[in-house]
Order: sequence, then C-alpha cells, then structure tokens
Amino acid sequence: MTLNRREFLAAGAAAASGFVAAGLAEGGEAPAGRRQAVLRLSAQEGFVPGKSLEEKLAKLEKWGIEGLEPGGGIVGNEKHYLDALRNTKVKISAICWGSGGGALVSEDPARRGPAAEELKRVLSSAGELRSTGVIYVPAFNGQTKLSNQEIRKVLTDTLPALGEHALKAGTRLLLEPLNRGEAFFLRQVADAASIARDCKSEGVCVMGDFYHMYIEETSDMGAFISGGKWLHHVHLASRTRVLPGQDDRSFVDGFRGLKYIGYQDFCSFECGCRGDKEVEIPKAIAFLKKEWEQAKL
Repeated sequence: MTLNRREFLAAGAAAASGFVAAGLAEGGEAPAGRRQAVLRLSAQEGFVPGKSLEEKLAKLEKWGIEGLEPGGGIVGNEKHYLDALRNTKVKISAICWGSGGGALVSEDPARRGPAAEELKRVLSSAGELRSTGVIYVPAFNGQTKLSNQEIRKVLTDTLPALGEHALKAGTRLLLEPLNRGEAFFLRQVADAASIARDCKSEGVCVMGDFYHMYIEETSDMGAFISGGKWLHHVHLASRTRVLPGQDDRSFVDGFRGLKYIGYQDFCSFECGCRGDKEVEIPKAIAFLKKEWEQAKL
C-alpha cells in the first residue's frame, strides 16, 4: 500500500496521539497538579448578529457565550465597551489586532519603533478592558522581505519589552500561527511557543486556530500540548472555515489536548456561517459541547 504525504503524516499523528492516550490511561488522568480544563466560548464582535454592541452582547448572553472578541478599534473606545459590558456577564476575551501591516518586522528598521509604540497602545487598551490578550500576527505574505531567521531575531529582540508592557497593563501579547496560504513565517503552534519561550516574558504567549491547524499540524492534540503554558486563546473554525459542525471537521482531538494542559481561557468563533446565524450558532454550541464531552483523556 502506498501512502501520500498527508496520509503518512496523519498516520504518524494518530500513532503519537494513541501513545499519549495510552500513557494517560495508565495513570488515569492528565499530569498531576493540572487544573481541570473548561470550555469557555467566545465570538468575534463582527460575527455576532445585532445592530449595536448592546444587542450583540444580549445575543451572547442568551446563547451562553461568555466572551466577546473585538478588533483593534478598541483604542479610544474603551469606555464604550466597559459601559456596554457593565450589566452583562460577558467578558472581553482576546483583541483581534492582526499584523499592523507587518511593520514590526519590516525590512525597514525605521518602521519598527512606531509599530512597537502602536502595539503598546493596543495592549494598554486591552488591559483596561481586562482582555485575555492581543492577537498578533508578525506578517502576512508580502508584508516583509525579511527571511524567517531575520524575522525571528527581530521578534526575540523586540517582544520581551512588549511582553513586560503587557504584564504591567494586565494582559498578554498572543502570537498567532497562520497557514502557508496567508503567511510564510510562523505556521505551527510549537513555533510560536518556542518564540515565547525564548522571549522569557510571561507577557508573550500564543494561540491556536483550528482552521489553520487543519492545514499545518499533524495532530490537534499535539499542537495544543506544544503550546502548553503559553497557550491562552483558541479560534474556532471548521475545515472549510465555517461554524464547527457545518462540515466534517472533528474537534475532539484538539479538545483532548486542551484538557491535557488544563486550559482555562476562551475558545472563540472566528469563522463564516452557512445559513441563519440565529439558528446555526446554537447548533454549533451544542456540537462543541458534545465534542468536548467526547474528548476523554
């Protein structure tokens, strides 16, 4: 029998996951001292139906979604969000900021200083909103001419100070790996975790996205375990970047990884939707809860 590359990698990942699962079975549970993981759902602000922030928050509460993920427009609008949140149980999860045009890792050093200052302002706003962290993509394809090695050097030189700024503000910087169609640098959770490790600041952390992980990772469980203590946010999207449950993408292996590391932060919808969101979002929530229950260690 001949295996293609994807089949070969998938087989290896399955074997690795089985090995981890077998080790857990012998011990009965995840490593001693780990907290019990929780499934805390969130949604990006632009994804939630509603004409106003208040209406969107009411929808989230009705569906039992605990978090809201705004974009970078929070700067200067902190009071608007705090006022709207005051009478709800919804919290701000992460801030989806993006790459800032790739300026922090630009081949032009003159662009990097202003980019760092801009990111500091977003981190300060995120801290004011008690956000999990600010999602940061070093560069999308075409945004820098630096090589992988050069980008990594710029980040490990620059991010420690930004991480300390984040900690003082009460938040984090979250490195997001993307798939090769969107970025040539930083495509796996382990890569992001190695950068966070080398920055030696608890304010520099990582996130994972189920859509990108389907393309770049051989094991969802392995990816999240590699994120370990640095993993503080997750994006939910199915294989075709729609709501979980709207195609054949399974989340069980990934949820098993989150349970293994005792994950406590948000899992946030960042995806499209086939059909009426008022109908489909509750279906997706029920699907994810079922997948979470099936993710036995």
